[in-house]
Amino acid sequence: MIKTILSKNENISPNDKEISILREHFPSCFRLDGSFDMVRFSEFLEDKIDVAHEGYELKFLGKNYARLLSSLETETVIVPDEAHNKLPENCNSENIYISGDNLDALKHLLKSYAGKIKCIYIDPPYNTGTDGFVYNDNFNFSIDDLVEKLSINEDQAQHILDLTTRGSASHSAWLMFMYPRLQLARDLLTNDGIIFISIDDNEQSNCKLICDDIFGEDNFLTCISRATGTPTGGGFDGLVNELDYILIYARNISTASINSLERLEKDEEIYNEVDEQGNRYLTRSLRRTGGDNRREDRPTMYFPMIDPDGNEVFPIGPSGYESRWICNRETATQLEANGMIVWKKRKLLGKEVWHPYQKHYLNGKNKKPGNIWKYFFCPDNNQVFLWDEIEGNKKATRDIRDIFDGKKIFDTAKPIELIEKIISIGSNPKDIVLDFFSGSATTAHSLMNINCQNQESERKYILIQIPEQVKKNSDAEKAGFKTIDEIGMKRIIYTTHKLKETYPDILTDLGFKHYTLKDLSQNTLNKLEQFDNSGFITDTSIYDEFGTATILTTWLMHDGYGFTNNAQIITLDNYTAYWCDNHLYCINPDMSEESIKALIDKYNMQGTFNPQNIVIFGYNFNYVELENIKTNIKILRDSEKNLKINLDIRY
Repeated sequence: MIKTILSKNENISPNDKEISILREHFPSCFRLDGSFDMVRFSEFLEDKIDVAHEGYELKFLGKNYARLLSSLETETVIVPDEAHNKLPENCNSENIYISGDNLDALKHLLKSYAGKIKCIYIDPPYNTGTDGFVYNDNFNFSIDDLVEKLSINEDQAQHILDLTTRGSASHSAWLMFMYPRLQLARDLLTNDGIIFISIDDNEQSNCKLICDDIFGEDNFLTCISRATGTPTGGGFDGLVNELDYILIYARNISTASINSLERLEKDEEIYNEVDEQGNRYLTRSLRRTGGDNRREDRPTMYFPMIDPDGNEVFPIGPSGYESRWICNRETATQLEANGMIVWKKRKLLGKEVWHPYQKHYLNGKNKKPGNIWKYFFCPDNNQVFLWDEIEGNKKATRDIRDIFDGKKIFDTAKPIELIEKIISIGSNPKDIVLDFFSGSATTAHSLMNINCQNQESERKYILIQIPEQVKKNSDAEKAGFKTIDEIGMKRIIYTTHKLKETYPDILTDLGFKHYTLKDLSQNTLNKLEQFDNSGFITDTSIYDEFGTATILTTWLMHDGYGFTNNAQIITLDNYTAYWCDNHLYCINPDMSEESIKALIDKYNMQGTFNPQNIVIFGYNFNYVELENIKTNIKILRDSEKNLKINLDIRY
């Protein structure tokens, strides 16, 4: 399969993905010579959407290169951590931790999890100049390759190569780094899914532009402003920055869902009126304020209402101009009938007059989240704090110290309470949460907290972290850590121990399975290129580079079964194969004639056994063995059962 991917990637263009989608849904728009008929395409749309001839788009050096990267298939394999995954606490876990480049990991995930992730949270590099971000990749393109694939000149191609191979922290480099990852992330989201992206002023505006480009500007939900409690920048002659941001986009705004949050004591001060049943509410003027608040803006919303004295009241602005209500006459009448209008006296042009206000109830225990996050709820003492009262990000650092015996193992963690809030509003109890810049694994920590505190929650996580080297002479290195992913996994394990102490009877899934993405060595690539199975001798040296577990895991992901599947071992005489739903995998060498006969008998005699795809690891089978398999499968196809079996030989 890797050899096939290598060949396919040589011919990939930046827009191959988009073209394939258009071919699938609009085949009549392609001419005989393969060119796309834009005029005919616009005719399909004109009844449903205005076709604009002017537009605004994000352009940066390397944008087409970034699109090309998202179109290429990953050339890595998935190596399971068998010793870790077999531990009792992990063997049945549905939580996943992947060590590897998130660009490759996202491509693997798309094969099985496209449209299945409800909530994504990421805390990518901020490109502050001090956070260590530089762009590097291992795609070995030449200048001629880029000139041909991207339709650019040699100078532009050289500039892109300089960004990718020499390391750059420019805005273009950051955009080129983020663009393909966000493009792939979009396709992982469910139709009602949401992505949350932490960012600060350095790249916030650029991040919004690429998200508008990828998700669509109309799918932008909001930008949360968060008080960090850790002022940065400025000085005697400058302003201090006390905020960072969380951009939120929906996969599809018409179906996106945001959950309410648990009501906090602080809300009592806002919803400060109480009705006869004891329900708390606040009131807001029924008159439109702000922009578009004049009669001429919405004439149908200028009409009289009857005050408690029986007089007509019109919407009048503070300086006496004719204004408008926030709703039409019919809606206002319905609100009054439902007891949702409160009349209060207010001053207008020096006189006390009646004015209508609409009730807004604090429903039960819940409230809708806003986009300014100044507070957090501490479950330990049931109190509400301002972020700066608990030092915001500094508390996240203290959380890390508490976990790692007082050592500052990780510098840029986010507060646990912040991620808990994001997970709570962005996902439901059965959902999968993805974080592909996992860092110290705060997302896993927060999700496990939620699952332990709420027995109805069975959320699962998928975390991805590149095995980035820890800094020399850092507390992390002194504590024995070599890479960031080691810190993340150790944090999950330590957190699990503490949660089990706090909740000794908890049955929630606190384990995780670990996988590593592995690039093929040049030696292996050479063997793939030179492989020849036309003889009678089987050479298993390529198989020895991978092993059965790696091949099977990679193939299960490729074929849509994911990390959580019902694959089982099948014994065919003395040969071990692997069966998962519609696929039978024959990976191991030495499949004898007796084993092939046992396979045919199983198809003929066991009614529940009918995988329609037999997948062969071609490097472990010589010419004679493959011909024997092909002959017997043809017999099965031609039998009375008329079985439809596809033979897939992968290299």
